[in-house]
Amino acid sequence: MRLTRDKINVLSHAVSDKLASVDEIEFIEDRNTIRLAVFDLLLTWLKREEAIEATARKMVVSQSRKIPEGSPEWEVLFRKYYEEGLRDITE
Repeated sequence: MRLTRDKINVLSHAVSDKLASVDEIEFIEDRNTIRLAVFDLLLTWLKREEAIEATARKMVVSQSRKIPEGSPEWEVLFRKYYEEGLRDITE
């Protein structure tokens, strides 16, 4: 899923606001510093996800025979390669 910088900014505000509302959480830094850190984390993960998606697409396209995009076989292979990529970054 592609998100604009504005949407990522809205999400970072929502996350930092939610964290600030939890009594068990005490900020050591000011709220905007926390929001910027959340923004950076979201942006980093979205870029990784985008790279994984691009790699999965390349792997499907590089099959020995042409597999039409959108076909059930293409979707199965894409999901397989995409999930492998996700597993690699979470291990």
